[in-house]
Amino acid sequence: MQSPQEFIASLLSIMNRLTSTVTSAVFSSSKSSVRRIAMSSSHAAHVLTLDNLNPAVKKMEYAVRGPLVIRAVNLEKELAQGAQKPFKSVIKANIGDAHAMGQKPITFIRQVLACVSCPSLMDSKTFPSDVIEHAKTILAGCGGQSTGAYSQSNGIDVIRQHVAEYIQRRDGGIKSNPDDILLSGGASESIRNVLKLFINRDAAKKTGVMVPIPQYPLYSATIEEFGLGQVSYFLEESKNWGLDEAELERSYQESLKEFDTKVIVVINPGNPTGQVLSRENIEQIIKFAHKHKLFVLADEVYQDNVYAEGSAFHSFKKVLIEMGEPYSKVELASFHSVSKGYMGECGMRGGYVELMNLDQDVYVEFKKMISAKLCSTILGQVVLDCVVNPPKPGEPSYDLWLEEKTAVLKSLKERATIVKDAYASLDGITSNPVQGAMYCFPAVKIPQKAIEKAKSLGQEPDFFYAMQLLESTGVCVVPGSGFGQRKGTYHFRTTILPQPALMKDMMERFSGFHNKFMKEYA
Repeated sequence: MQSPQEFIASLLSIMNRLTSTVTSAVFSSSKSSVRRIAMSSSHAAHVLTLDNLNPAVKKMEYAVRGPLVIRAVNLEKELAQGAQKPFKSVIKANIGDAHAMGQKPITFIRQVLACVSCPSLMDSKTFPSDVIEHAKTILAGCGGQSTGAYSQSNGIDVIRQHVAEYIQRRDGGIKSNPDDILLSGGASESIRNVLKLFINRDAAKKTGVMVPIPQYPLYSATIEEFGLGQVSYFLEESKNWGLDEAELERSYQESLKEFDTKVIVVINPGNPTGQVLSRENIEQIIKFAHKHKLFVLADEVYQDNVYAEGSAFHSFKKVLIEMGEPYSKVELASFHSVSKGYMGECGMRGGYVELMNLDQDVYVEFKKMISAKLCSTILGQVVLDCVVNPPKPGEPSYDLWLEEKTAVLKSLKERATIVKDAYASLDGITSNPVQGAMYCFPAVKIPQKAIEKAKSLGQEPDFFYAMQLLESTGVCVVPGSGFGQRKGTYHFRTTILPQPALMKDMMERFSGFHNKFMKEYA
């Protein structure tokens, strides 16, 4: 047994060894740049090391929170500590986080949240009567009438009923069954849950999952983590990121050499590309899925974010049903979230999946699987209820709710045009119109000299460009290589979310950097 003095001496010795082995962040390339902190000079003391860590975890990447974002966070800390930089603030245009970019919460949503979180507030007569009724309805569906209780694994019954009614209104009366709807921590959790069903390590081939390129890296990261196979199909940039049936067929047929391809992912409106699929495109995808017996994953979280004249959101479910048999029998999982749209409640983690034509035995197993997680956050479910069951005309909260919703969507539409035009005005940058979603995905013609410089550093050229932008201006965007792009092309994704004053500041910083960069490496 050690004496107290010996124990303290041992502890100090261990702390000294730990301190001496801490390493700093190294941004050597967009592929492998991560912050590693060595917890010991030897692996011998650890059961889990990089040598025996799940290789899928090491290989997976998530660009929107990758090394550029890590560096942006560090720059913020350096500025806070008084460091002198060529800029006074960091602008994180890397991720679709509306509230972080200055968007104000929708009053109705937050009032309902306040009442369900602290029911005594309903006695204060501070809130409109419809807010109180809304809160009481939700609490009546909670165990012990408290949001602190678990819900069923698939979500609170009354909220799933409201989701079904919302879908039915959205799709012109096409029936939706609450039993086919499962609530989750944002759409991401449901997407991962559905993809998990396709893991089969005993099969001769991995299950192939077709994903659009460019794609939201949740898919590539999850596919890698789950040991599935990514099957890339390219969107046509020259056709405003539209779909080409021949490209779908090429991608599928080539995939069969390596994978047993069973899934196709579609993101509509598009992330990172900002396009809105035409009904014709959606019908092509459904026919293609039927032809090759593919399960369709329809990521529709930006369905409220449509800006371009002549563009409209068409749900996969509605199109599929209206096409009739045999297409109406295609297996479909469609996803929605409270993180986007006009509400932007990313941190609340609310979302749902609606499943269609799933084998009932499989559905039983699916619900068993998600039951191991107990349930998604109750407050996230509450926010979802506010989105799918908002105030109605004539109710006390309706006018303010409609005013706030309209103002957010109008402002996003204006910023979509401003951002596209601002980038397209610069030499060496081209950009398609932002028809929907929350992003612009411009192409940048990086000079050969800069490409060679990037390669000498072991970096992708667009990563090098984005890192230089960050270090020079404090503006953080995501390089196109993090989303996938055709060989020889370079892009970056930026959000349209900064409020007007911040947007102006960001574009002034960006323009100055870009012109200087192009001149330096001409």
